[in-house]
Amino acid sequence: MPDTSNALGAPTERREGPDKVTGAARYAAEHTPDGCAYAWPVPATVARGEITSIDDTAARALPGVLDVLSHLNAPRLVEPDDANLLVLQDAHVPHRGWYVALVVAETLEAAREGAAAVHVDYTEEPHDVTLRTDHADAYVPEDTDGTSGEHVRGDADGALDSAPARVDVVYRVPPLHNHPMEPHAATARWQDGRLTVYDSSQGATTVRDVLAGMFALPKERITVVSEHVGGGFGSKGTPRPQVVLASMAARVTGRPVKLALPRRQLAAVVGHRSPTVQRVRLGAERDGTLISVVHEVTSHTSRVKEFVETAAAATRVMYGSPHSRTTHRVVPLDVPSPSWMRAPGEAPGMYALESAMDELAERLDLDPVELRLRNDTPTEPDSSRPFSSRHLAECLREGARRFGWAERDPRPRSRAEGPVLVGSGVASATYPALASPSRASAHAYPDGSYVVRVNATDIGTGARTVLAQVAADALGVPVDRVRAVVGSSDLPDAPLAGGSSGTSSWGWAVHEACSRLAKRLAEQQGQQLPPEGVGASADTAGTADADSEYARHAFGAHFAEVGVDTVSGEVRVRRLLGVYAAGHILNARTARSQFIGAMTMGIGMALTENSTMDAAFGDFVESDLATYHVPAHADVPALEAHWIDEDDPHLNPMGSKGIGEIGIVGTAAAIGNAVRHATGVRLRELPLTPDRVLAGLTRGQ
Repeated sequence: MPDTSNALGAPTERREGPDKVTGAARYAAEHTPDGCAYAWPVPATVARGEITSIDDTAARALPGVLDVLSHLNAPRLVEPDDANLLVLQDAHVPHRGWYVALVVAETLEAAREGAAAVHVDYTEEPHDVTLRTDHADAYVPEDTDGTSGEHVRGDADGALDSAPARVDVVYRVPPLHNHPMEPHAATARWQDGRLTVYDSSQGATTVRDVLAGMFALPKERITVVSEHVGGGFGSKGTPRPQVVLASMAARVTGRPVKLALPRRQLAAVVGHRSPTVQRVRLGAERDGTLISVVHEVTSHTSRVKEFVETAAAATRVMYGSPHSRTTHRVVPLDVPSPSWMRAPGEAPGMYALESAMDELAERLDLDPVELRLRNDTPTEPDSSRPFSSRHLAECLREGARRFGWAERDPRPRSRAEGPVLVGSGVASATYPALASPSRASAHAYPDGSYVVRVNATDIGTGARTVLAQVAADALGVPVDRVRAVVGSSDLPDAPLAGGSSGTSSWGWAVHEACSRLAKRLAEQQGQQLPPEGVGASADTAGTADADSEYARHAFGAHFAEVGVDTVSGEVRVRRLLGVYAAGHILNARTARSQFIGAMTMGIGMALTENSTMDAAFGDFVESDLATYHVPAHADVPALEAHWIDEDDPHLNPMGSKGIGEIGIVGTAAAIGNAVRHATGVRLRELPLTPDRVLAGLTRGQ
């Protein structure tokens, strides 16, 4: 680690790495206070209905069982904004897998045995879990956030009818599940009217605030610790049932209680990526210039809470066209509530848009890279605001150079190695550059050390390290003299780790606090610091969330080479390259890790990840890692991630954009386009599994 004050951009090693590989880092389920009990939930076995009776006699008779909670005896909670957290409060079952009871015992084994012994009777009601574009209950949601609902520009349909070249296609993305390595877990303890919770969460401040409301407690009497989190990908972005259940059980039993949700239950209770059916229509001049873009998305939501997979949002910023209509429609069904999953909206939406762009390029006999370059735009189409920076063209050109795109034979099925057809594809990517208000403090000590404190969450991204670099840069000191303390709601309030906005939000506050501290230290130059040191704090409310005259987005380009086995139907990714324009890269080492991690997730989205909703039982069929196939090491080639370091003064003091999600955004489309180039077959439903590939090859379409 270089001893330099020029910390930003350096490939600094992650500080918590040794603790993680030696087991010293403690996750939520690894905190075991004295007298800790264990809990195991009981999920509903009907797709919709009412509980008519609960018999917990057999469970309570088992050795080690301490209590059984249900809507009959659980503590009453204040209703939160998120109704998914209102567990064990009434007899209604909104979907299969909804928690109807919780067994608390001396050991994990006893809790699990007790849960199996609880008998629940139901009155079943008719259920509907099937997504259809012609569903009678489909509606356009209110556009409360600027991304859902419908946006119209010009006369999209009229322009399409008169366009010399047109594409009208439908793409389908199935339900997808986050499956972080660490399951959702919480350990709760009540002591002298104070609640302490260790929770696997992407935002301890939010968890504290929600628990305070539900348990009618002042925020000052709750501490939520999320010091180390083993992944989340959005599924831990808001509080989940485990933290409420553990807190209720601890209050009832008077003991600390630990609850780790079984992986097979996660699909029903912690969110999923909603399936989407996307119709994309493109109209263009013969030279490829887009005239009209229509992107219509239908997805499902639950009857518990509305969630919109805003897959058309990226289309509103991606390419210039005088006419456009982008529409989201949602269908409320008796399904578990969908939620955030890495690049929610952008990942499935850009798969559809970038696949359609390739279909248009083929129809016009135009190079796919050139088509995208011809439709680059200096302003955000829907808002007409200039981009603070947009180097998409540079990403495409640099990616094409590194990938060897110029040597590509554009003809489908032009390259074969025995039974394996080889092809290549390209796709663009974008993700908004977001920031939220945050607080932070910075302290200087007489020994020359510095400590910054902010309730950031390190979900495996290296937040501690990058925030120390931000602080060192603002203070003008070597980074090894700065320590970052994160992961507790007792620290200055901070937003969650999500939306690729964590570092931008926390770093902004850290930079401001350190700049103020540096000023104080300069005023005291030559004076000995007091034993307790000198501190400063910052709150970026009103600045980080201020309106901007610029549209702020990151951009990128993905290039993929695949081999398709015409005998087995197997698709293997041979090469995958990503080139990104994401502001100033704050840590070269951790940034590359974020990019290739998201690209790996994109490989899974394209080739292996799939979830099926069983219409008869109202349940996800693929509910564990044996049936829901995420990429293994053998599935992932040596990925390449590069970037163009942007100088963008309209973002934040660091000049950074988020990087955690853009890597997945264009990957699936690039792979799908490569499969089309290899085989001549256009498959429009993910994942591209061998059975679908073989069926396509047989049809020859």
